[in-house]
Amino acid sequence: MFKKNLRQVKTSAPLRNSDRRALRDRVVRGFCPNEPENGDELVPEGILSQKITTSAGIPGIVYLASGGDPLWFTIGRDSEDLIPTVYTLWKWPVLIPTITVPAPVIPILMNGADLMAAGIAQMMTLPKVDQLVSVGTNIMGPALAVGRMIIDGERIMKENINKGKAATIVHTFKDSLWALGSKTNPPEATPFSVSGAHPAPIESGASAGPPPVSNATTDGDDISLLVPGASSDERGKLPLEPGSSSPAALDDEEKFFMTAEEVSAALKDALLQVIKTSNTSSPAFPIAASTFYTSHILPSRAIRTIHSTTSVDIKHSTFKSFGAFLKQAEKQGLLKLKDARGEVNILSLNSDADDVILHRIHSTVGDYENTQKKKKEREGKRDAANEAKEKQIMVEELWKPHLTTIRLFEEAKLDASGMYTLADLKAALNAYVDSHDLVNKSEQMFINTDADPTLREALWPQTGKNPPRVPEFLKREELMVALCAKMQPWHRIQQGSSEPILKKGQLQPISVTVKARQGKKQSTLITGHEPFMLSSEYLAETLRTRCATSTSVSPVKGSSKAEEVLVQGKQIKTVVEFLEQTGVPKKWIKADKA
Repeated sequence: MFKKNLRQVKTSAPLRNSDRRALRDRVVRGFCPNEPENGDELVPEGILSQKITTSAGIPGIVYLASGGDPLWFTIGRDSEDLIPTVYTLWKWPVLIPTITVPAPVIPILMNGADLMAAGIAQMMTLPKVDQLVSVGTNIMGPALAVGRMIIDGERIMKENINKGKAATIVHTFKDSLWALGSKTNPPEATPFSVSGAHPAPIESGASAGPPPVSNATTDGDDISLLVPGASSDERGKLPLEPGSSSPAALDDEEKFFMTAEEVSAALKDALLQVIKTSNTSSPAFPIAASTFYTSHILPSRAIRTIHSTTSVDIKHSTFKSFGAFLKQAEKQGLLKLKDARGEVNILSLNSDADDVILHRIHSTVGDYENTQKKKKEREGKRDAANEAKEKQIMVEELWKPHLTTIRLFEEAKLDASGMYTLADLKAALNAYVDSHDLVNKSEQMFINTDADPTLREALWPQTGKNPPRVPEFLKREELMVALCAKMQPWHRIQQGSSEPILKKGQLQPISVTVKARQGKKQSTLITGHEPFMLSSEYLAETLRTRCATSTSVSPVKGSSKAEEVLVQGKQIKTVVEFLEQTGVPKKWIKADKA
C-alpha cells in the first residue's frame, strides 16, 4: 500500500486533549482492553495527526509521536480501523499476533506482494480472518511488516494449506509510511521468558522479543505453532506468489491443482472484487449474465489462478452453470437478478454486503493481461522504431572546391581538397566576408562582391571571349548559391547503420509522376530511385501487392543504367507513403499532386 511515494502529505497538527483521549480509548479497546494503563504510552502526550493520500489516491490519517515517528494510521475516508506501524510494534510487539517467514520472503513483501500461505514458517497464535498480524523473520521479533489475515490461521494448520494468499500486507519496513519517521532500523531480536503479563515497552535499540499470548498452546519452552506440511527450512524454499504487485515474477511460479470447490471460491472472490471495485450506480446495469461473466468475472479472478492447472471457470466449479452461481450470489445478498426473455440479467450489485466489506482488493488476471498487453505494445513500438531507424535513409549534400574556387579556400586557410556541407560553407563564407570587411556599409544585408579580387575571380572568372558580369553586391543567400554553383557537387547516402556511400554529382529526388498511356489510361511512373538503394524489382514486386495492380520495369530512354517502374493506375499517394516507409526522406520525393 505504501510501496510507492505518497501522493500528498499535509502538515501535521497536535491533537486536542479530547481527541487524544478518544484515540487512546480506541487503542485500548482494540489492542489492550485488559491493560488500559498502557493507553497513555501507546498514545503519548503531544501526539500529532497528519492527513495523507496514498499513490493510489486513497486518503488516510497518520498519528505521529512528538518526535515524528508514525505510531498509528487509518486508511479510507472516515475509517475507524486503527493499524499500528512497525515503530509501535518495535516497542510493543505484544499488540498483535506474530507470523514468521523465511528471510528471502521479506524483500518480496517490501516490494508490494501479499503474504502467501506457502511463505509462512511459524505462527505465535492462530489469527482469525481480518485480524492484524505482525510479520518478521524471527519468532522473537522484530516486526518487518504489518498485514491483515484473509484466511483463518486454524484452517491453515488443520488443512495443511500451502497455496493461496494468507494475509494482505498493508505496511512494511522501509516503505513511504516508515519514511515519514526517523527512518531507524529495527532493533535486534532476543529471547524472552514466558510470562502472563505484558512487558514494558522496549526502548529504541533494545531487544524486541514478542511475549507469549494467553491463547497460545505451549509445550515447555516452545510457544509457537509450526504450520504443518513444511518445515521451517522447506518453507524458506517455497515460492511466495506475488498477490498484487509483481506480475513479472509470475513467470517463475509453480503450477498447482485446484479442486472444484476451490474454483468456486475463486469465482466468488472474483465477484466480490467486481462489486468492491465497481460503481453500482453505473448505467451499465442491467447487464446480461453472459456479458457480466466474460467482461467482469473472468478478468477479476485473482492473479494467482493463472498458474492453476485447472481452468478457473464455471465449468470446472461445483456450480457447472453461471445461472446457478448467480442465484446463490443473490441468496447471499450480493446482487439482484431478473429474467428477461429467457436470459438472466444482473440489475444491481450490493456493495454493503458483509462479504464485500471484508473482501480485500487483489491484483487480477485482467491486470496481468493488461500489463502483458502493454508490455507487448511497448516492445512492438520499440521494435518498429528500431526497424524504422534501421531503414531510415540519411542524405547529406556535399560540395568540394573545384577549379576557380580552390584559391578562395586556400586564402581562407581551409582544406581545398575537403568536402563541405551547406552549413560548413555558410560558416566559411561568413568568416571570409567578415575578415575581408566586405559587408556593405549602407545596406548591411548586402555583400560587396566586386570589392574582393579573390572572391570575384572564384565566382565570376574573367576569362574567355564573353566573361560573366561581376555584380557589385549580392545578398548572402545569393552569394551562397553562386559559390555552390562553382564547386563540385557530391552526396553521401547511408541507410541505418550500413556503410555510407559517397558519390560525385548532384543528387536528384525520386520522381513520381502520372502518365497517360494508351488513350485515357493512367499509370504512375517512378524514376531516380537507384541512388536511394531501392531496386526496381523490389519496388515493382511490393507495389504490385500494395496497389493490387500490375507493375513493370523498363529502361529509361537515353540511359544505359537507369530504370523506371510503371504502376497501373493513379497511385501517387500509395507510392509516396511506401517510399517514406522505406526510409526515403520526404524532401527527396518529387511527386505530382495526388
